Amino acid sequence: MTSILLVVIYIAFISLGLPDSILGSAWPSMYDEIGVSISSVAIISMIIASGTIVSSLFSDKIIRKLGIGKVTAISVGMIAALLGFSFSNQYW
Repeated sequence: MTSILLVVIYIAFISLGLPDSILGSAWPSMYDEIGVSISSVAIISMIIASGTIVSSLFSDKIIRKLGIGKVTAISVGMIAALLGFSFSNQYW
């Protein structure tokens, strides 16, 4: 039972931290394909940073209302929804 819980914790940790680091390594190959300058990543980074700030400000209220398990499951699901970035062919 402990090993299953450890695997779930590991998957949650990786999936929640992945989007922050993947943009920096993927952007050099992405910007040319979607036809924007390399500095356009700043807008995406600002949106990610703003979302991080807002989510940390409201995390206490959300965790009290939903519980840690549901919040983690929703967060992992929202990260999985970012798969749409890989299929996008336009910046906006």
